[in-house]
Amino acid sequence: MTPRNDTTEVTAAGIARMAGVGRAAVSNWRRRHGDFPKPVGGTETSPSFALSQVEHWLRAQGKLVEVPLRERLWQQLAGHPAGPVTALLHTGCGLLLLRDRPTDWLAVSAVSDARMAQLLPDALDETVTMRFGVRRRRAVQVPAAAELLPSVPLLRGAAELASELGAKQTYEFLLGRQTDANPRQYTLTPAGPAELMARIAGSTAPPRTVLDPACGTGALLRAVPPRPDQYLYGQDSSPELAALTALRLALHSDATVRTMAADTLRADAYDDRKAEAVLCHPPFNERNWGHDELAYDPRWEYGFPARSESELAWVQHALARLTDGGTAVLLMPPAAASRRSGRRIRADLLRRGALRAVIALPAGTAPPYNLPLHIWVLRRPGPAAKPAPELLLVETAGVLAADGRDKQLWPAVQDAVLDAWEHVERHGTLDERPGTARSVPVLELLDDEVDLAPARHLPPPAAAGDGAELLTVRHGLGEALRRAADLAPPPDDLAPAAAGTARPPLTTVGELARAGALTLHTGTGEGPGGTPVLTDHDVLTGAAPSGTAHDSTNGPDGGEPVRTAPGDVVVPVFGGGTAARVIDEAAAGAALGRGLALLRPDPAALDPWFLAGFLRGTANHRQASSYASTSARLDVRRLQLPRLPLAGQQGYSERFRRLAAFEEAVRHAALLGDRLVRGMHDGLTEGTLPPGAA
Repeated sequence: MTPRNDTTEVTAAGIARMAGVGRAAVSNWRRRHGDFPKPVGGTETSPSFALSQVEHWLRAQGKLVEVPLRERLWQQLAGHPAGPVTALLHTGCGLLLLRDRPTDWLAVSAVSDARMAQLLPDALDETVTMRFGVRRRRAVQVPAAAELLPSVPLLRGAAELASELGAKQTYEFLLGRQTDANPRQYTLTPAGPAELMARIAGSTAPPRTVLDPACGTGALLRAVPPRPDQYLYGQDSSPELAALTALRLALHSDATVRTMAADTLRADAYDDRKAEAVLCHPPFNERNWGHDELAYDPRWEYGFPARSESELAWVQHALARLTDGGTAVLLMPPAAASRRSGRRIRADLLRRGALRAVIALPAGTAPPYNLPLHIWVLRRPGPAAKPAPELLLVETAGVLAADGRDKQLWPAVQDAVLDAWEHVERHGTLDERPGTARSVPVLELLDDEVDLAPARHLPPPAAAGDGAELLTVRHGLGEALRRAADLAPPPDDLAPAAAGTARPPLTTVGELARAGALTLHTGTGEGPGGTPVLTDHDVLTGAAPSGTAHDSTNGPDGGEPVRTAPGDVVVPVFGGGTAARVIDEAAAGAALGRGLALLRPDPAALDPWFLAGFLRGTANHRQASSYASTSARLDVRRLQLPRLPLAGQQGYSERFRRLAAFEEAVRHAALLGDRLVRGMHDGLTEGTLPPGAA
C-alpha cells in the first residue's frame, strides 16, 4: 500500500453532504458524541476537520458505508492546503499527462507519494511544453516537487475517476464544482449562449483560428466546433483563469492552445496575430479600462471610447484582431446599444459595415441574469468590401413556452436566432418577422440617437392583440374556469374532523429511508449531453422538464445519473416554499436538477400521493427548514408523515390526487387569464382592438 500524504480538511457542510444529512445534524453529533473528530483548522464559527478522521468516525457510527469517489475527490480539492484553484491546476496538469502520455503516468504513479512528487515536475514539464509551448510564453507553469506533494493523493484520485469518466469529464466535473461553489468569483458564460455564439461565428465553416480576449474559464473557446489544424487563443487578466482555460481546452480537443495572462486592453498579448473569429464575453461597466493611457491606440478605428463605454473598447479590440472578412461575436449589456455617449462609434460601425447584427436575448440567459443581454455580430471590412446596407435586428424575449410560463425554452431561442442569421448570410436580407426579426436599412438607424435596441425597431407580433386569437383564449379560459369549479373540493371535504379523533404516530423521511421504505437521491443536473433535466422551476409550476444536461455521463457517486421514474416524489430543497411533485409518465426519464431531492417509495410500503401530500404541509416544512440570512434550506430527512399501513394511506392518497388535479386546473386558468389580459392591453394600445362605445 502506498503511503499517503492526505491532509485534506472538510467543513461541516461537506460532512453533511457526505452523510446525506443537514448541517444541524452535524452540529448535534459534535455536541452529543465526545469522540467526534476535533477541528483542525478554520475558525471558531466555521471549523474544518480532517477528512480521514471524519470518514473513519462516520463509518464507525454506521452513518457512512463509503465516501463516493467524486465526493472524496471534491473534498480533497476544496480542502487543499494551497487552495482549490491551485489544486485544480495541479489536477489539470496530471490529467493532461494521463491523457497524452499514459505510460509515463503509470511510471510516475507506481511509487510512493514522496517519490511521485519528485518525478512529476519533469514529466509534467515535457507534456505541458509539448501542448502550450515554451515556459516564458505560456500560462501553465509546472510546480516544483514540494508544491506537488500535498496534491499527490488528489492526482491519484483524479486518475481513478478518469478511468471511469475520461480525463476531460473528470476535469469538467471538478471545474464545475469549483465554479458552482464560488459563483461570485467567476463570470460564467452558460453553455447555451456559448454554443450559439460559436455557431454564429462559424455559420459558413468552423474557423481555423479563434481568439477570446477575455477567456475566463474558457466556455466560449470550448464551444467552438473542432476542425483540423485549429488554433485556440485566450487571454485573461487573471493568471489562474488563463491557466485553467488552457488545461480545459487541451483536455477537450487536439487543437493548438495558447493562453496568456495580462490585461487585454492595456497589454494585448496577440497584437501580432490575426484570427478568423473572435468570441468574447467582456467585463461590463468597467471605468478603469485604460481610458487615460490608451487615447492614441491604433485599435480605435471607429472612435475613441468614452470612459463609460468600456464595451465599445472591447468591440474595437475584437475588430482589430480579425482577419479581413473575419467575424467577431460579443455578449454585450443592452445599454451599449443605446447610451448617448457611444452613438458616434455605433454610427461609424454601421456606416463602414462592421456591425452586422444585434440580437436581444431573454433576461436570465447569462450573468447578470436580471438583464436581457445582447449579442453583437461584427465583421471586419476588407479593403474592397462594400458597406452592408442593412443591419439584422433580432428580439427573442417572446420566444418562450407556448403557455406563457416565464421559463424560456433555450432551443427555440437558438433556432430563431440561427435561422434569421443564416438567412441573412445566404441572401443578404430578411423579410420582416413581426416581433422577432427584421433587416433594418442602415440609413434608418443613423439619427441623433443611433439606438440599436431591437425592440425599438421591431413591430409587435401580429397575434399580440388579434381579436380572433383572443376569442380563442377567452373560450379556453371559460372551459378552464368551469373545470376548476368542478374539481374544487366539495363542502363535505372541508368539514372539521370530529372532536377527539386520534392522530396516528409520526415518522420521518430519514427513518423511512433507514427502514428501506424509500430511497433518497440528490439532484445534480448531470447526464449525457442533451438529456432533459427536471428543474426546481418545473416542480413548482408543473411544467415538463425544461433544462438540458451538458456532457456528463455519470452521477455524483460515479454511477448512472439520477433519473426520474413514475411514482417518484420530487421536492425542492431551497427557497422556503412548500412543493412536492409526483412524477408521471410525461416527466419520467429526466435527469434530476440541482436543488432537488428525489424520494423513491417502495410501492409495497408507501403510496406516492400519500407521501407527497404530507411533505407539502406548511408546519412540516417549517420544522424541517433551516434559515440563513437570505435563504432557506429544507432538510428532507426531517420531514414527517403518519406511520400508517398501505391500506390506511388510501383515503389520504385519493384526497391528495384530487387536490393536485384542482391545482393544475387553477394554474391553467390563471395562465389563460394572464394571456387574455396581456393581449387585450396590447390590442387596445396598438390599435388592433377598438376602444368600445363612448
